[in-house]
Amino acid sequence: MLPYLNRELSWLEFNQRVLNEALRPDLPLLERLKFLAITASNLDEFFQVRVGGLMLIRRSGRQRKDLSGMTPNQQIQAIRKRVLTFLDDQYALLSGTLLPELEKQGLLLLPIDSLDSVQSEQVSAHFHSHVGPLLTPLAIDPDGPPPQIPALQITLACRLVDDETGEVRHALVPIPENMNRRVPVESDAESQAFVLIEEVVARHAGSLFPGETLAATAVYRVTRNGDIAVQEEDAIDLAGEMEDVLAARKIADTVRLELGTPMPRDLSKVIQDLCHATAAETYRCPGPLGLSGFMDLAFAPGFDHLRDPDWPAQPSPDIPPTEPVFEAISRGDILLHHPYESFEPVVRFLAEAATDPDVLAIKQVLYRTAKNSRIIDALIRAAENGKQVTVLVELKARFDEARNLVRAEELQRAGAQIVYGVKGLKTHAKICMVVRREAGRLRRYVHLGTGNYNESTSRLYTDISLLTCRPEYGADASLFFNAVTGRSKLLRFQRLVPAPTAMKPRLLSLIASEAERARQGEPARIIAKINSLQDPEIIAALYDASAAGVSIQLNVRGICCLKPGNSKRQKNIQVVSIIDRFLEHARILYFHNGDDPEVFIASADWMGRNLDRRVELMVPVEDNRARRRLIKTLETYFRDNTQASRILPDGSSEKIKPAQGEKPFRAQEHFYREARRSAKAREHERAMRFDPHLPPE
Repeated sequence: MLPYLNRELSWLEFNQRVLNEALRPDLPLLERLKFLAITASNLDEFFQVRVGGLMLIRRSGRQRKDLSGMTPNQQIQAIRKRVLTFLDDQYALLSGTLLPELEKQGLLLLPIDSLDSVQSEQVSAHFHSHVGPLLTPLAIDPDGPPPQIPALQITLACRLVDDETGEVRHALVPIPENMNRRVPVESDAESQAFVLIEEVVARHAGSLFPGETLAATAVYRVTRNGDIAVQEEDAIDLAGEMEDVLAARKIADTVRLELGTPMPRDLSKVIQDLCHATAAETYRCPGPLGLSGFMDLAFAPGFDHLRDPDWPAQPSPDIPPTEPVFEAISRGDILLHHPYESFEPVVRFLAEAATDPDVLAIKQVLYRTAKNSRIIDALIRAAENGKQVTVLVELKARFDEARNLVRAEELQRAGAQIVYGVKGLKTHAKICMVVRREAGRLRRYVHLGTGNYNESTSRLYTDISLLTCRPEYGADASLFFNAVTGRSKLLRFQRLVPAPTAMKPRLLSLIASEAERARQGEPARIIAKINSLQDPEIIAALYDASAAGVSIQLNVRGICCLKPGNSKRQKNIQVVSIIDRFLEHARILYFHNGDDPEVFIASADWMGRNLDRRVELMVPVEDNRARRRLIKTLETYFRDNTQASRILPDGSSEKIKPAQGEKPFRAQEHFYREARRSAKAREHERAMRFDPHLPPE
């Protein structure tokens, strides 16, 4: 049996690396708070999806072990043990360090019992004017159906005593998600003070129950199973089926119950009974629930000195700001490294296509989009301008389904042709094609990337964009869209490598080729930057390549089921993970290939779900300049000795530190400085060049 780390525990170690950033005393305070909020948000999704899935497997009675040798029940128990330690670390950091330090800096989270009379009156007025009218108390009828509380909503449980009869009953007060978590209170001129909305509601909830005394309160938060799949085989209307899934997810089975402290015993039992939660699903939190809600505090105005200095995205030196994007692409392939280089050229690519009279058609895949997406606005404008617009909107993009449904309807009303994904598969490829009439012929311009068409996350995630008008790529793009919209097969591609049909076989072939070269005594090397590594066949191939002598460097941000070690099949494999201010999201692959490197970018990670159950694209980069740049980018990551961690044989990690006499090196900072330098150099070059106005011919 090959050495294999458990997927779920590996993910929890990734989240620990994120928490380690919050634990760093050298980071600005609000950056530390931001990382803490991210760990909580990550954990919410982990429970919804991964723990939810494991609980469904356990309930079905299946006890098949995973490749690490653990049954579903063993995994659930190991997860709980690790999460309990993680929660202790989170709350110790928040209560013992971050909140006291923020108070010194003028950001005060006040317990409601500490308010003076003026502050108390202010909070009371706020409750009666802005909070109370929005609350909906829900009675708990012992003989009736339980109230349905949506997932991840902080809820107040109340013990009430009738003033006349003394009868005791219980009720719930859900706190609406769109309500500001922080309620400001008066403080001195140099500070901002606030109390949490759940404490405000707890203090004033008695006013919601006239004739009764509010005897006790407690807060809780339930996480429900989000691993509910659409039944596509029976779905006549996929959009309607997806709406049913979204509704079911709100009231699905409990996978985690978070209880605030202190928690009266009777309220604890009432809440557990309502949520059908056992002790194994219950987590008692020694502080505020929903730590992801502290993200907005990390961006509180007026405290820029407690955050990292801004790194604004730089313009690409290959795309002059006044030149149409199509003209720039026609000169040669353009590679963009986001967010160091702006995502704006990709938005311009579509915005210009929407109004260009020579553009006849636009075809695009949308997986996750921004809240107020300029890209979707451009597609709507293009359709309204009479262009043929075809958009594959992936309705199965987990937790973005509702937004995708709404925007798909807007596109359809504008006249766009909408396809709701591919039956049985998620479409995760990042591709857009614009067909333009030039000199009496049709020319195809293509954008291919590693990240979503999302202007918001493009400022936070590191990704790669490739803009090209190479005929082979355009022909492949047409084949791709014909396949996903017309249900034809993903075959006969010249350059692009699609999943689930060709990507895994091609990767296995590339790895095996390096292994064979190593056996022949030739230099052999693989470098891969991916977000997750779990696929057993890929891992086995990497072990074989390592045993053959291939030098393998893996930069894996999150899940890594490959187990590093000192055995023959492991010793040539180095695995690092980088956590920094931007989320590492780009997938870049390098194979030495006898000193004629093959370099790819991809939408897919090396996970079974990506390679076998999703429509993905791996894109060879053939432009020499772009290829060299990507190789240098990969190598730069392995120079990082400040933000990189080394993955250890037990799945945990240790921070890589500068060796004695070695200077600290931070990859993300290097990329930002390089982008600034390139942008300034091109700006200087343009300033020194004079282009005369010539008379018409």
